[in-house]
Order: sequence, then structure tokens, then C-alpha cells
Amino acid sequence: MNRTKTRARVGAVAVTAAVCGSLAIAGTAQAAVATNTTALRDAVTVEGVMEHLEAFQAIADANDDNRAAGTSGHDASVDYVEGILDAAGYDTWRQPFSYERTDFGDSALQQVAPNAVDYVLGLDFFPMDFSGEGDVTADVVPVDVNLTGDHASSSGCEASDFTGFPAGAIALIQRGTCAFGVKADNAVAANASGVIVFNQGNVVPGDDRLGLFGGTLGEPVRTIPVVSAPYALGAEWVGIANSTGLEMRLNLEAEVVTVETENLLADTPSGRTDRTVVVGGHLDSVAEGPGINDNGSGTAAILETALQMSELGIDPENRVRFAFWSGEEDGLIGSSYYVSQLTSREIKDTALNLNFDMVGSPNAAYFVYDGDGDAFGLSGPTGSAVIEDVFTDFFGSQGEYTDPTAFDGRSDYFGFINAGIPAGGLFTGAEGIKSAEQEARYGGQAGIAFDPCYHAACDTIDNIDDDALDIMSDAIAHSTLTFAETTSAVPGTGKGKGKGTVEWQYQGNSALR
Repeated sequence: MNRTKTRARVGAVAVTAAVCGSLAIAGTAQAAVATNTTALRDAVTVEGVMEHLEAFQAIADANDDNRAAGTSGHDASVDYVEGILDAAGYDTWRQPFSYERTDFGDSALQQVAPNAVDYVLGLDFFPMDFSGEGDVTADVVPVDVNLTGDHASSSGCEASDFTGFPAGAIALIQRGTCAFGVKADNAVAANASGVIVFNQGNVVPGDDRLGLFGGTLGEPVRTIPVVSAPYALGAEWVGIANSTGLEMRLNLEAEVVTVETENLLADTPSGRTDRTVVVGGHLDSVAEGPGINDNGSGTAAILETALQMSELGIDPENRVRFAFWSGEEDGLIGSSYYVSQLTSREIKDTALNLNFDMVGSPNAAYFVYDGDGDAFGLSGPTGSAVIEDVFTDFFGSQGEYTDPTAFDGRSDYFGFINAGIPAGGLFTGAEGIKSAEQEARYGGQAGIAFDPCYHAACDTIDNIDDDALDIMSDAIAHSTLTFAETTSAVPGTGKGKGKGTVEWQYQGNSALR
């Protein structure tokens, strides 16, 4: 796919910066000395990044076709990355941790009356994280749903929604307004025997409010089974329940598995430790596939950047910590654990986090996290706007468009932002649908997903767009070196408290509301 050479979202960049590859950090308290990143960007080639992706593919091929946390495929991926970074002279260390993962594989949802219908796990319904177990057969009762107009819904958000609710019934609740945990807790208080939360059915840019979704209730584990469902099925069930009555069986059987895994960290041997730049991406895949775009692409580009910094003998002003997270696909576990282990002093000494998760999508757009909140109203901690500017200025210097993407909680910046650490990063799209405007900007095909193989077995080496990976790898190298070499503090550095205005919509792959 040929990249469309068009103007970026940001304003014009100085000609000298575009020519020499030097971009100053905009918006800092003091003017920063521009960093020429040309040599590093020239050294970080798409061919070099692809070599690492081929290695990840070979690892998956030899390990049940995946590299999921806690598996031999992930262990082999850590060994591979660590070997390269050790040989390049980095100070590497592993950070082990464990967590519990719940498998609901033997669960069932069935319509008992007025008709007998079996529904398919993963297609028609999905257990929510922190759902309880249970096998219940009961009448289904809709709770304050809205299937008309804009589908605005606060279904289940207030205790009063359950006035007159029959004890022992299954609550049929519509997504919208409040957190799923609030809806479930109100249902429990009303003596519901189970909960089905169906999608809202409205249009939210960048979010699927029609299909099946993964959701989380947040801790603790609830006492009744709670599942999600697509809008169309939910609307159908509302109609049946209101006309003839609806009886369903909801059966969730949980198996709890303990996952033992580890993050891999690699520090530059030199640089100011009180301005540590954490450059990270998750190394684990989902169990369904090898995860070459998600997120072999981000980690391979980070790895190649680290390797070429060493090859060029770069001695950074600030320490760079390259981070390869585990447990991301199970809820951002590894990166959140890392941040939780930082002392107050170490949080203050972390200048910023750069996060690179999926940067080679086959139907790519060039997304930059909306650090200042001007696009989505959800800003990161003070300093995040500076990071956004570095990325958008770079793409502008290359004659490329960018689109903003929200800090919605779906990737490993989550823990850093919660700790008040400035964050930013890049993304080329997952299951979201490319618009006609984005097709005109970036090529590809409107009306289909940015990555049709997202979380699927087909996320292989053939699922990478070389052009997207090429420009994203350049941007990763550029931003890493820019922040490694700046002599001016990013606004927010050392604060450890400016948490921005983010109201999380997700925690990893699971929606919160």
C-alpha cells in the first residue's frame, strides 16, 4: 500500500526541521535543544524490524501457534529479546509476577421459552470479568431500556430502576452511562439471579456499540453470573419479554488458572536516572494466535530502536528503559504491576511513558494519542500534550496525516497515567472500522476493520503492512531519541500527581462501562 503524501493534522513544521530531521520539544518550560534523529531513523529499517517479527512468528509456530502470557511461546519471546539486548550492552532484568485468569469455557446461554434456542459463547454472549458462577433458569425482565432515538440509556444505573423487579429473575440491562459494576451491583441488591448486559445500539466514534463486547465488573467477584450480548439480540429479547414473556437459562462455570509470567526491562547503561524515559509495548499475544501485529509489531520496532541506538554508540542525556510487558491481553497486568512497584521517588524520576501497541495494521491509519484532550476531552497528565506534539510534528515533517486516538484505557499507558506520569504513543488501528475520509488519507479500504485479524489466528507475519510499519518505526525511533536527549524537563516531570482528566472506558480489552 502506498502512503498518501498529504498534510498532517498539525500546522506546518519549520523547513529546517523537516530537512535535517531535527524537531524541538514544543511547549516545554524552557526551550529544548533540537535533536537530530536522522541517523537513528536511517538505521532503524523496516527490514530490521521484520527480522524480529519473523523470529516471533517462528516462536509461535513452535509453541502452539501463540505467545500468550504464561506459555512457552511467551517465555521463548522473552529469551529472544533479552539475548539481543544483553549482546547490545543493555542492563536487562526480569520482573516476575503472577495473577489469576478465569476460564468460562463450559458456559451456556439458552432460551427456554417461548422457543428453545441455544446461543454460542463468544458469538452471542460472553462472561464479564469478575462475574460469579451459577446455573439459573428464570424469567428475563428488561430494566429501563431505550431502543428508540439515540438509544440514550442509564439502564440499571439507579436502584430505582429495579422498583418492582421480581426476585429471582434475570435482569436484562442495556449498556450506557455508568460502569457495568454499578449495574450488576444494583441487580444483586434487587435479588436478581443473573444479569445480561446488551450493547447500547448507538453510534460512538471509535467504539463498537452494536456487536458483542468484552466487559469487566471490576473487583470483587460477584455472587451471580453476568454476561454481555450484542445489541440486536438484546433488542430481540426485550421484544419477546414484553410481548409473550421470556425464560432463559444462564450457566457460567469458571475455572481459575494461575499465570506465572514476567516483564522484561532493559536500561541504557548511562543517562540521568531522574528523567527516565520508559519506552514500552506488550510482548504477549492472545491465546488465539501468534500476535504478530498485536503486539509483535510494537515490540519489534522498540527492540530494533534499542539495538540501533547501541550500534550507533548513542550515549543519551536521560536513561531510557525499554519495557516488554506481559499480561497485557489479560487486563494490562504487567505494566500495572510495574508501576505499582515504583516508589514515590521512582514515579517522580519517570519523565514519561511512550507506548507502542499495534503499529503495522494491514488497513492502517496513523493514530496519535490525544495527550491534550482537544479531540476527545480526555487529556493525559501534564506533559502528555508535549508528547503528542512531538509525534504530530514528526508526521507533519514527513508530509503525512495523523488522526487522534483517545486515552480510553485499552493499552499499557493505563498504569502510568493513573500514577500521574505523562504518556503518549502510536497506534494503527484494531477492530475499529476505517472511514471513507481515512481511506482518502491513508489508502486501504473503507468499511472494514483496520486489522481484520485482530485477536485471531490470522494475526501472522502476513498480517503486516510494510509501509505503515516503516513510518511508525521511524516515529518510534524519533520520539525515543528526542526524549532521551532533551535537556529540558517535560512539564509534569517530577510531579507524580497530575492525573489528567481521563475517565477510563476500558481496562485492556474489557470495557468498564
